[in-house]
Amino acid sequence: MSVDLPIRKIIHVDMDAFYASVEQMDNPQLKGKPIAVGGGGKRGVVSAASYEARKFGVKSAMAGTLAAKLCPEIIFVRPNFERYSEISKKIRAIFYDYTHLVEPLSLDEAYLDVTQNKKGNPSATLIAKDIRERIFNEVGLTASAGISINKFIAKVASDYNKPNGQKTVNPEEVLTFLEQLDIRKFYGVGKVTAEKMYQKGIFTGADLKQKSLEYLETHFGKSGGYYYHVVRGIHNSEVKPYRTRKSLAAERTFSENLSSEVFMLEKLEHIAQEVSKRLNKSQVAGKTVTLKIKYSDFTLQTRSKTLPYFINDKDVILDTAKDLLYQETLSNSVRLLGISLSNLNNETKKTPAAPKPNKTVSVQLKFEF
Repeated sequence: MSVDLPIRKIIHVDMDAFYASVEQMDNPQLKGKPIAVGGGGKRGVVSAASYEARKFGVKSAMAGTLAAKLCPEIIFVRPNFERYSEISKKIRAIFYDYTHLVEPLSLDEAYLDVTQNKKGNPSATLIAKDIRERIFNEVGLTASAGISINKFIAKVASDYNKPNGQKTVNPEEVLTFLEQLDIRKFYGVGKVTAEKMYQKGIFTGADLKQKSLEYLETHFGKSGGYYYHVVRGIHNSEVKPYRTRKSLAAERTFSENLSSEVFMLEKLEHIAQEVSKRLNKSQVAGKTVTLKIKYSDFTLQTRSKTLPYFINDKDVILDTAKDLLYQETLSNSVRLLGISLSNLNNETKKTPAAPKPNKTVSVQLKFEF
């Protein structure tokens, strides 16, 4: 079946084990060794793991104690986000040499629309190769890239030849590529959804494609429409150079569980100070304060309050968080507290979007990538 799609040339660049790679670059003694950024201490959580550590099953969001069991030789390194941000800015500067349509997703990955680019290069594949070579030569790190007609396929493809590789999915290859793809590789299909799909006999893109829109919406809600379209190569989201920040937050995990609100007030003051600092740095304020509480049994609770005015002052944030803390009795001892501000005053600002393509072509047509 021929599906008409807007053809763009999208690159998704993803740095390889970014935090861990920066640490290994800055400290040659760590090169070739299994390291975990974060995760140290009894309550630590791994933020990133080097490829040497990943061979043992260590991965991000894993408890440091488990990482140490899986890999007794692992070296825990304290994260240095200022350094990661500094390196990230150098990498983005390289991106902007090729296009102004750059959409950062985090410090270590971004989408680039190179349909029309500053180099006048018709090949997105060669641009991606050039970008990766420049990152290696100018920054000292390796990156992987995915290249295709839209953001979804480009992101999936960037994981295909990791680390230090790239994958191009040409327009005429899109449908076959998606049909053969393991459902776990679909961006947006998490572990829980994958298990649910397995139970319904959906293991590959081809299996997913056999299901009707009605069936997918019935069993997967609003996400059903997304799955129905992306497996057909349809994902029209544009690369947005300026993503509007929806919220700002900070949180702390404690070395010992806290059982009384009194002991939590000092912690909340430090968290409120950090949130205020980040708000002022970003020159935004918000109306909705949310208190995040994670109990010792790992259950999570959030409590929110929306004020009639925008705030970014530490004391006001702290007072609101205190009210939320005392709003109801704690159900258990607490291992983590967090404060976030949303409903920000930047949400009404218009942001420039990537220009819409002026033509639609069939995925079966040849198009230089």
